[in-house]
Amino acid sequence: MWRLGALLAVVLAAAACADAVPGTATAPGTASSSVTAPADAVPAGLERFYSQQLTWGSCLPFATTDEDRLYYGQPGFECSKLEVPVDYANPSGRTAQIAVSRVRATDQARRIGSLVVNPGGPGASGVSLSSQLALLTRGDEVARRFDLVGFDPRGIGASTPTIRCLTGAQQDAQRAADITDPSPAGVQRANDLARQTADGCTQRSGADLLANVGTRDVVKDMDVLRAVLGDRQLTYLGYSYGTRIGYTYAEQFPRNVRALVLDGALDPNLDPTVEVVNQGRGFQGAFEAFAKDCASKPGCALGTDPTQATARFQAMTRPLIGTPVRLPDGRVLSYNDAQQGTIQSLYATSLWPDLRQGLSELAQGRGQTLMGLADQYYDRAPNGTYSPQQDAFTAIRCVDDPRVTDPAQALDRAQRYNAAAPFLDSGRGASAALDSCAFWPPQAPVTGGPHTPQVPGLAPPLVVSTTGDPATPYQAGVDLAKALNGSLLTKVGDQHTATFQNFPCVDAIVTRYLVDGTPAPPNARCGETG
Repeated sequence: MWRLGALLAVVLAAAACADAVPGTATAPGTASSSVTAPADAVPAGLERFYSQQLTWGSCLPFATTDEDRLYYGQPGFECSKLEVPVDYANPSGRTAQIAVSRVRATDQARRIGSLVVNPGGPGASGVSLSSQLALLTRGDEVARRFDLVGFDPRGIGASTPTIRCLTGAQQDAQRAADITDPSPAGVQRANDLARQTADGCTQRSGADLLANVGTRDVVKDMDVLRAVLGDRQLTYLGYSYGTRIGYTYAEQFPRNVRALVLDGALDPNLDPTVEVVNQGRGFQGAFEAFAKDCASKPGCALGTDPTQATARFQAMTRPLIGTPVRLPDGRVLSYNDAQQGTIQSLYATSLWPDLRQGLSELAQGRGQTLMGLADQYYDRAPNGTYSPQQDAFTAIRCVDDPRVTDPAQALDRAQRYNAAAPFLDSGRGASAALDSCAFWPPQAPVTGGPHTPQVPGLAPPLVVSTTGDPATPYQAGVDLAKALNGSLLTKVGDQHTATFQNFPCVDAIVTRYLVDGTPAPPNARCGETG
């Protein structure tokens, strides 16, 4: 998932001082484009969806958080709803409404088309991402030449119906629960929580929606969106899981691709267990980079020897398993929350100061900062409500990837993860507990799996991969670029993804690709600050 961290702090301050005026609504079908017909024929039975017109208006009714409301009122930011079938095999049946946002190109005379963006997750809001990118790219060539378009994938954010699995109280309880006990009784308790999530998804969302929330269906929605926007071909920027949306779209609609920027790649060839273990190894690397930086600053709770940081972190967090830290508001910082708060901070170096503070507090028996970081990870509001992001993450992964239902396989995965990310090892031994996907309803079968993309004739994509990316390891980007015959841009650094995040070298190469189709130069490499 693409995470901004603290990058927008300055931009936010400027936005707060600006007039919060909703974008002016425009007449349906007025977007200018030199090409308006789809490259491929409209799929049979979907004509009414492909021919619909969007009515644009204020985005404020689409906001689901206080942060959204700050961004969604910016001048020129407008929203609409796109209608699509819940089940593309039954286009005359139930429909879904996809939340869509737009900031129009400022140079309409030289407008190329739409740039559709997705932040990944799965479960994150593309409308929210576009509202932030609109500020970060304001005045840039991309903003002048493209309409910036975001969408909340089906089941997510302001799109309806929305995936829901657990109440806020249930999510709080699950976060506080001990799921590290590898004993038979402990495994049973963890399995019961996993089953609670799966049952909650089925009861609150419906098996018919769960069966159709995978990437296979999201890209069909995106092709409808492309056509309705008036674009002959798709120009797309996807971060993290959003790269999976990008390459899956290319597989289903290869002739409809103009340009794909895939930043923080998921490797379509990887077995999900290998992917999880590789991600654990990535977070261990990011933790060690953080520890080295922390050791150079006064008062680092991990000490001055980075080689001892993993052991120091374990010694600080493992006692939380039996004795969580009680917070002033009555909540408790659990072992799980301390881990997730740390992981949240490792997505971006801009969050390292928060992690230093959180660990210093923990050393003194306090946990407010780490809990706040964990709340960011889980998207929990101060009033105890949660966005549907985590529910959607679970539901989408459960239909996108093969499920682990064998306890022996689950145990092997846990053992390999502990070895790859020892700073997250509880010290109690690996558990054979299953995750929620093992208890998923049979009416929602798996619709994806590891494979090598075969997309002959595809317009070559641009893959951006960061050397120390903790969530999507660098090699996955190398492999995806090779599989799709695309160009590779290497970013040196420790953060998750890099495009339009204040790295001029990266943005210059991405911009030339988006505008002109110019691939990254051979062995293109941008440094820590570029």
